[in-house]
Amino acid sequence: MDMAADVDARLPIRSDLDLAWVRQHVRQAATRVGFGLVDQTKLVTAASELARNTLVHGGGGVLETTRVTAADGTAGLRLTFSDQGPGIPDLERALSDGYTSGDGLGMGLGGSRRLVHDFEVDSTPGSGTVVRVTSWVSRPVGPRGGR
Repeated sequence: MDMAADVDARLPIRSDLDLAWVRQHVRQAATRVGFGLVDQTKLVTAASELARNTLVHGGGGVLETTRVTAADGTAGLRLTFSDQGPGIPDLERALSDGYTSGDGLGMGLGGSRRLVHDFEVDSTPGSGTVVRVTSWVSRPVGPRGGR
């Protein structure tokens, strides 16, 4: 059985129903990669917030999930959320603690960043946004999370 085929996927984010599919897929993918329940929940929570941002602020987009392996052999899961929306006008503010647009889970980008190991945002006003997060099996997430 090709486990990567069960994990690597491209899912549309165009409706609330798609948000449910994203959560389900990320939970199943994290299980297949080897994440424990707590780490699955952290990743699903971050994915849920990022998918909602993609839908609400980006006008919809795509989630790509990819199984990854670190140089030391540690298994991980990379999630890439992309949209062609208006972009994030003040990325620094959007990443700051306590900032929320009022939608979603109320934890914003900063909260999502704290739930994963690696966190990258590429956003240019008028050109859309790409958020890429990676979590690794059996690695603790630091107090600031990501990079």
